[in-house]
Amino acid sequence: MADLSINLAGIKSPNPFWVASAPPSNTAYQCHRAFEAGWGGVVWKTIGDPIVNVSSRYSAIHSGTSRMVGFNNIELISDRSPETNFREIRDCKRAWPDRALVASLMTDTREHWHDYLKRSADAGADGVELNFGCPHGMCERGMGSAVGQNPEVIETIVSWVMEVAEIPVIVKLTPNITSIVHAARAARKGGANAISLINTINSITQVNLETFCPEPYVAGKSTHGGYCGPAVKPIALNMVHECAADPGVGIPISGIGGISNWRDAAEFIALGSTGVQVCTAIMHYGFRIVEDMIDGLSAYLDGKGMASVNELCGRAVHSINKWETLNLNYKRVASIDYDTCIGCNLCYIACEDGAHQAIDLVPSTGRGLGPGRLPGKPVPQINEEHCVGCNLCSIVCPVEACLTMVDRDTGKPPMSWQQYQERLANGEMAPIPAHP
Repeated sequence: MADLSINLAGIKSPNPFWVASAPPSNTAYQCHRAFEAGWGGVVWKTIGDPIVNVSSRYSAIHSGTSRMVGFNNIELISDRSPETNFREIRDCKRAWPDRALVASLMTDTREHWHDYLKRSADAGADGVELNFGCPHGMCERGMGSAVGQNPEVIETIVSWVMEVAEIPVIVKLTPNITSIVHAARAARKGGANAISLINTINSITQVNLETFCPEPYVAGKSTHGGYCGPAVKPIALNMVHECAADPGVGIPISGIGGISNWRDAAEFIALGSTGVQVCTAIMHYGFRIVEDMIDGLSAYLDGKGMASVNELCGRAVHSINKWETLNLNYKRVASIDYDTCIGCNLCYIACEDGAHQAIDLVPSTGRGLGPGRLPGKPVPQINEEHCVGCNLCSIVCPVEACLTMVDRDTGKPPMSWQQYQERLANGEMAPIPAHP
């Protein structure tokens, strides 16, 4: 069985699955429940000067039968006193010495950062996470994403923290920024031991068209909130890769953003995360989802012949490059398995109206076709001459593996856009003809 244990900048845990700093990590009771379920670590809900929250706090985007595809919140950091939080961290760490317990912090002055760092270490925390990502409520007070959007401020505050840090320091970055790489570089320059990303994305999920007030509804008013859940995963993966691939960052990454199962976690790890943090999926399904995550990742690593989860870390980083490095002579076309085709013709509609008109409808013979197909009924047929391999038809097809993309040998050597431009400039080739 593969070894799932990780070491994130000196913070060790028996598996890469941590509870993110959020409502599920608000109390000792929840921390105990998380560890009992099997989570490898908990990042405590952000500690700072106690705040007052509003009622109501959440809204969501649903898609078909899928609930909480996107999740929005306007909840702030912990509304409990630092004394209570640090006492409970101490109690939890004593009860679970083999698990990672990280204190998330947010404050303002140099003196306050020093104080909170020392109190975290005294409480037995394995590390601290500096919350530079909260996009609402706290940023209006000069904290949260107001810090994370300014690399110079990030470097300054991290350097303050490192003056007294005796335990590893993780910097949590905001995605509400033009380039997260500059923020990550600043964190490293300030001395951070690791970074975590992404925090939530600024959002308004919906507007009630009767009251003309977005949700969550607070006495006739609302505000922008922090967006998370499965919908943000592609954005998070991209930003994790940007940081993992950048030599100016070069410190470990804790991946966050829409992770709901072992596959999601494996993708983050393959793109450079040492481990991952989970929030929304816990709020949706509870702490016990980690059981399937552990079993699934273990089985995947065993199937790949990997002895440790660390062998997966970063395996996909170098497969992602700039567009101009891609092979212009590579060819893919769509292929239909008529034994499973149900005759919905969604592929034809999508290609005809939204792509390249490379699917024709032809009369069916009724032979070798999937259920519900009748002789004479039009069936889709790929026109390979016109097919550009865009993948749209395979994406809209409702039947798994019915419509797939297959390679075609063009007989041409690989050629990138860069090489194409060089050959044009040198007169080695004529311009590629444009489509009529």
